[in-house]
Amino acid sequence: MSENTKTQKKSWFKGLQAEFKKVIWPDKNTLTKQTTAVVAVSVILGALIAVIDAALKYGIDFLVK
Repeated sequence: MSENTKTQKKSWFKGLQAEFKKVIWPDKNTLTKQTTAVVAVSVILGALIAVIDAALKYGIDFLVK
């Protein structure tokens, strides 16, 4: 490994560390609220898709018979 490659890696890691210091991490309360919202929306959409799928299956079965 050349000296230039080692210097580039060190520079990259220093830049990465600087970017992570700029990140504003959410507090526990915000993280809990957002996680709850994502799970709730996922469950609701999953149920909605299941209902639509069942209705379409029933409709297609009705038309085929």
